[in-house]
Amino acid sequence: MGLGDEDRVRCATYLFGGDSRLRWEGASVALNVDTLSWTHFTEVFYSKYFTDEVRARLTREFMNLRQGHMTVTEFIRNFERGCHLVPLIANDAGAKWRQFLDGLRPILRRDVRVADPTTYDVAVSRALATEQDLIDIERDR
Repeated sequence: MGLGDEDRVRCATYLFGGDSRLRWEGASVALNVDTLSWTHFTEVFYSKYFTDEVRARLTREFMNLRQGHMTVTEFIRNFERGCHLVPLIANDAGAKWRQFLDGLRPILRRDVRVADPTTYDVAVSRALATEQDLIDIERDR
């Protein structure tokens, strides 16, 4: 059972702490938080906390995100954090897994592609398994 808009907003505002909570309370004075839709909440939140310049910079960082020396788990975490900034990718299943594959280290990307993933979840599972295989191979040397 999924959360309704009101529940999502309540959960998100509950997670605010300290200065963030105070800033949100100031920003939400003119809003009825009990009936605020999730879409409107995110619009208000992003306009308050992420200027256009910050969003543009974060979008560029996401589009250029590469695994490098990160573990697959760290890369997934960073990928998921940035993905919501680019709705054209986040809302297109094929674009999402292709962007994910493009960011993987070449040796992992090769093995994941060989598995021919058709979804992001399959690509993630295969990347995690491949990384573990490589760790096992190194340990056995």
